[in-house]
Amino acid sequence: MEINLRLRELREEYGYTQMQIADFLNVRQNTYSQYESCKREIPLVALVKLADYYQVSVDYIIGRE
Repeated sequence: MEINLRLRELREEYGYTQMQIADFLNVRQNTYSQYESCKREIPLVALVKLADYYQVSVDYIIGRE
């Protein structure tokens, strides 16, 4: 599974909007939207922050289970 799909899956599983996750990461909603649509690469710092938030590993998010 690609990173963008995993990010969307986790967000929807927890019932969050893109705006809520963008606020958590201190980015604009359209920036986060671009992470989920593969138009922008997610920074490593944000990836680690999301892994901690969702209580999963970075490997899980990037598809290296």
